[in-house]
Amino acid sequence: MVGKAGEVSCLRTQRLRQRVGVRTGNQPVTGRTSTTVAPSFIQKLCDRVASSTLLEDRRDAVRALKALSKKYRMEVGMQSMDHLINILQTDRTDSEILGYALDTLYNVISNDEEEEQDESEDENAQKQGDDLGTQFTEKFLQDPEHITLLLTLLEEFDFHVRWPGVKLLTALLKNQGIQVQGIVLVSPMGVSRLMDLLADSREVIRNDGLLLLQQLTKGNAAIQKIVAFENAFERLLDIITEEGSSDGGIVVEDCLLLLLNLLKNNSSNQNFFKEGSYIQKMKPWFEVGNDNSGWSAQKVTNLHLMLQLVRVMVSPVNSPGATASCQKCMYQCGLLQQLCTILMATGVPADILTETINTVSEVIRGSQVNQDYFASVNAPSNPPRPAIVVLLMSMVNERQPFVLRCAVLYCFQCFLYKNQKGQGEIVATLLPSTIDANSISAGQLLCGGLFSADSHSNWCAAVALAHALQDNLTQKEQLLRVQLATSLGKPPVSLLQQCTNILSQTKAEKGSKVQTRVGLLMLLCTWISNCPIAVTHFLHNQDNVPFLTAQISENLGEDERLVQGLCALLLGICIYYNDNSLENYTKEKLKQLIEKRIGKENFVEKLGFITKHELYSRAALKPQPVFPSPEQMLFDHEFTRLVKELEGLITKAVHKSSEEEKKEEEVKKTLEQHDNIVTQYKELIREQDGQIQELKEKVVSMTTQTEQLQATVSQQQSQIQQHKDQYNILKLKLGKENQSQSNNQGDTQVNGLQTEELSQLREQLEELRRQQTLLQTQLSEKDAVINSLKSATQAAEGPAGGSDNTELLQELEALKNQVQSHLAEIGHLKAEKQELQRRAEAASSDPAHPSDNSSDAAKAELESRLAAQTSETEKLKESRSELEKQLASATSTVAILQTEKSKLQTEVLESKKEQDDLLMLLADQDQKIHSLKQKLKDLGETVEDEDDIDARDQTSDEEDEDED
Repeated sequence: MVGKAGEVSCLRTQRLRQRVGVRTGNQPVTGRTSTTVAPSFIQKLCDRVASSTLLEDRRDAVRALKALSKKYRMEVGMQSMDHLINILQTDRTDSEILGYALDTLYNVISNDEEEEQDESEDENAQKQGDDLGTQFTEKFLQDPEHITLLLTLLEEFDFHVRWPGVKLLTALLKNQGIQVQGIVLVSPMGVSRLMDLLADSREVIRNDGLLLLQQLTKGNAAIQKIVAFENAFERLLDIITEEGSSDGGIVVEDCLLLLLNLLKNNSSNQNFFKEGSYIQKMKPWFEVGNDNSGWSAQKVTNLHLMLQLVRVMVSPVNSPGATASCQKCMYQCGLLQQLCTILMATGVPADILTETINTVSEVIRGSQVNQDYFASVNAPSNPPRPAIVVLLMSMVNERQPFVLRCAVLYCFQCFLYKNQKGQGEIVATLLPSTIDANSISAGQLLCGGLFSADSHSNWCAAVALAHALQDNLTQKEQLLRVQLATSLGKPPVSLLQQCTNILSQTKAEKGSKVQTRVGLLMLLCTWISNCPIAVTHFLHNQDNVPFLTAQISENLGEDERLVQGLCALLLGICIYYNDNSLENYTKEKLKQLIEKRIGKENFVEKLGFITKHELYSRAALKPQPVFPSPEQMLFDHEFTRLVKELEGLITKAVHKSSEEEKKEEEVKKTLEQHDNIVTQYKELIREQDGQIQELKEKVVSMTTQTEQLQATVSQQQSQIQQHKDQYNILKLKLGKENQSQSNNQGDTQVNGLQTEELSQLREQLEELRRQQTLLQTQLSEKDAVINSLKSATQAAEGPAGGSDNTELLQELEALKNQVQSHLAEIGHLKAEKQELQRRAEAASSDPAHPSDNSSDAAKAELESRLAAQTSETEKLKESRSELEKQLASATSTVAILQTEKSKLQTEVLESKKEQDDLLMLLADQDQKIHSLKQKLKDLGETVEDEDDIDARDQTSDEEDEDED
């Protein structure tokens, strides 16, 4: 049914075209007919679209406009765009007319030429077509709601609406990407609607959706973040896996391009990619297998993009923390190991091998773990050779491709970047004690490349050896020991001397020899910079300084100006890092030589030419050595940093007089001394801070223990008070019973029992008194410790705190007096008890005999009281033992604190800062003492209440005596 409907529509369109005289199919258009009839016909079609009430008529008119939109692009676009947009707004229910309208708009706006152009149509015609598409795009975007309308149409599932809508939006993004991105960004759910295209089951829409998202995410970080958080990484990785990873087709390439858009220069998405464990999912991409024959062009492209994706995550331009985290993850998941396998495999295409070397370079750059692993990788050869040696063999081999040699150099630089261990291993292969004649080492390859006939090998070897010395004073001094045998029968010369010999022997020729001289000069500058011993070795050769001055002072061509600038830099380093150990070449004499032979201004001008060179600026941008042609291989990135650091210093050193240098040296010495003093004080303050922190912790611990002891003492005091109250009540009852017994003439047996029980009570009272005395002694010892602490505090605080300490001591003394009075009262009670015992013994001599019933009752009551008193006494003993343990612990803590306090007092006199902290600490201690004093006052009030009770008891006893 659909096919028949399509045929009917085609026939209707043909009849409509024939009616107005438009060619159909291959019907020729002659003369003025095509130029005069077509515009009028387009106008009639637009009128029909605007005025027809029947949907079929509008559909036929839009179909006809679609057929004319490619041949008469400008006419259709100028006359029908507004009508087509109106169709999109009004005829939303008919998918067929929507599809025709969207296709027509796409043909008008898109700049893609599907038909082959004639030979006469050149770039001007293409440019006019691009301008036409841009003009129609601007017209379409005059109302931002048109993009919103297009995003709404993309929600339609109908293929004839969704597919042309995707193509139209892609064309709009190509022509006016920034403006369309801004509209999509502010449109509600705009990006989410486009992300739904990746989930479409129809591959055509999904694949064109990938192209749409590529255009949408170009250069817009905000949209990139939204797309990433719409689960784009998961979907794209699933599509890549479904399509066969590196063996997949163009769809895999589109997915990888979109991933690069999302991750490149977007730290937020890179972190999200790493945190989502997507790096681990990249490892299967590089499992290419052992059979590496028959690589298709698409597989090479896919793997190249995959390697670029890895490099994006570990690029040197990223933040160091993010790069280090990704490098660690790549090592842990085995991705680095897989890349090294490709690196050492056979049959890998040259461009893939080059990109793999660059990728491994950035994965190991600055990561000690990854660098150590790379150093352990061996090539599958017989005998096995380290991967570094195999790569260096390719670097110094002039038959290898130039880009491959640059990649190997970059890999070697990244291996040595911030890797002093690796630098030492490379330099060690050049030392006499470690040279193995039966094997090829990295040092031998570098020396071979340094002195070969190929200028590119000279430059690469010189730069690689310079990186082995970068920021490593030890290796610079070790390399001075290297001796070379130049020819038979002649004594060996040092590597430094051989470099200068070749530099002086090389003629100033145009072309490749300039690279050799530039490489050697960069190596020498890196070697002797910040190394006075190397400067002395260089100046020890009498021919070096005259050679440099002659090179700088000559008037040579443009190509030689760079060599002159590097010679000036080398001579300036000899001045700046000169330790004046050679009398003929001290700093002052070298400056005088420059002034006489060259001239200071001319010297500075030659030195400044280095940074003005075009290739210098290009090399300073990024660490990777990338050169459009071999002739432009002159500067190294790390060397540009060295020049930037030394240029100003050398200029100042040349212009300074001897007096200024002396003054600067004195100032430097003074600053060094000052820095040493400051460093010592910082260390002292750091130690004191640690000690103060320990003391604070001890004070907090002691405060807690003191509070616990105070709570225990208060509990014991309350228990003692309860026992005293019980004793007083019992004494009153016994007094009344004694009075009753004396009135009733009790018998001798009962009085004997009463005397025994009173004796037990007296012993219990003595025990209570001893406990009270022990507690008082412990409190006195505590007071003595507090007084010693207060004396240290008074010494630290000075006269200002003396009055407060005196008042506190007076209050403590008053508390002691109260406790002494309490003991005196206890003694008084003891005397009364003895008097009571005496009276009981006197009463025992009375012959009166009370009744048996009263004796039994008194006996039972006394036994019960004695049992209660005995249990209370046992509890009191247990509490006393626990209190003794706690007081012993507190006493040891106080002794330790007192020792630390004495040390702290000495340190207070040495540091003002410590004095302030101790004052704060002592203030806290005063507060704790104040709290203790308050608690002791509370205890004193309890003693006063006991005096009243004793006074009443004494009055009662006097009355009893009067009655007796």
